[in-house]
Amino acid sequence: VKLGGSGSDAGLASAAARGQVETVRQLLQAGADPNGVNGFGRRPIQVMMMGSTRVAEQLLIHGADPNCADPATLTRPVHDAAREGFLDTLVALHRAGAQLDVRDAWGRLPVDLAEERGHRDIVGYLRATAGD
Repeated sequence: VKLGGSGSDAGLASAAARGQVETVRQLLQAGADPNGVNGFGRRPIQVMMMGSTRVAEQLLIHGADPNCADPATLTRPVHDAAREGFLDTLVALHRAGAQLDVRDAWGRLPVDLAEERGHRDIVGYLRATAGD
């Protein structure tokens, strides 16, 4: 485990945030830590472009923790994917072991955020998988 986060770890978070699949893949193959934190204390899977399922899959294949929570808000990647309406990313996180029945600091579940935003496909998926 590298401490302090190397340049490649910071680069990984930036590439993930921009949805740059090839760059993410290359950095991970070169040994960048999929759970390394950026200057804001956030991991690549927390700052990734939620609409980029392929970035999510690369991070998860290389060992990113799908259940990491933001220390301040307790928001997890599944909350972001549900709120922003990205079903494919939510499914990838779930397949990699992300819990779906987790609450953020305001007591909201991912299904609550999807309902607020009117993402019916995500609400349906979350209801269908409840109790898995």
